[in-house]
Amino acid sequence: MSVQSGTVSAIGPPGAPEGGEVGTATRSLSMAVRTFFENRLAAVGLVVIVLIALFSFVGPLLYHTNQVTLDPLQANRAPSARYPLGTDAVGFDILGRLMVGGQSSLEIGVAVAAAGTAIGVAYGAVAGIVGGLLDAVMMRVLDAMFSIPTLFILLILADIFKPSLPLLIVVLAVLSWLGPARLVRGETLALRTREFVLASRLAGGRRLWVIRRHIVPNVIGVVVVSASFQVVDAILALASLTYLGLGLPNTPSWGGMLSDGINNIYNGYWWEIYPAGLALVLTVVAFSLVGDALRDSFEARLRIR
Repeated sequence: MSVQSGTVSAIGPPGAPEGGEVGTATRSLSMAVRTFFENRLAAVGLVVIVLIALFSFVGPLLYHTNQVTLDPLQANRAPSARYPLGTDAVGFDILGRLMVGGQSSLEIGVAVAAAGTAIGVAYGAVAGIVGGLLDAVMMRVLDAMFSIPTLFILLILADIFKPSLPLLIVVLAVLSWLGPARLVRGETLALRTREFVLASRLAGGRRLWVIRRHIVPNVIGVVVVSASFQVVDAILALASLTYLGLGLPNTPSWGGMLSDGINNIYNGYWWEIYPAGLALVLTVVAFSLVGDALRDSFEARLRIR
């Protein structure tokens, strides 16, 4: 058995004895959870994320509003008992619209983060562990894609194709894996020369097994932090596209509410911009706080003190 960076790893190939690993994994998980909740700001961020998710997905079931039919007679109503957050320029209840708009933002953010991070981890780990010519070619591909502005690509694709939820998830995921790939590749280059990785290779472990057994567990902190910020980036990208009028058609979103609110704020309708803006800020800050705490929790050197 070899203990490196706080991670207990078997150096042999699959099938080698791994006595005591279950107990070690349990202790590591317990330490990670305790470390996370020692960070009070992270706990607050996690509560905010849960509340926003409940607000977006459970709220519409309890607070029924019509987000399909226009009602000009109720347009630009100030907050009141009937409309807690007022109405917008076409008569939609802003509170109900804020709930429905959060669904698309969270769905795209989480889906893009999961897909982009998975692609980036696989790409970066392979490039780092193999090295040589393959690594050089893979990194040049990465540099070429980095040189293309993301918003420029999104604008072109939005003009060519009709925006839809699956299309936006695929496009944003394809563009979001670049950062995680570079981070994981850098960590892999540092890890592949460590004694426990070399010992595993000498014992007959294949490259894919080494990646799964040694590389991925030791870069989990970087990956988790990157994934949390990928959620933020995807939510902001959707808000930017919607603000430019290239978001999901006929689908409420926080970016669209911001765009509509800005058009009317000079008329004194302040309530049409602040709810969506506050929701975006709270979501971005909450995911950032949770990401920072997860980095500390999953760092191998902190799990076993």
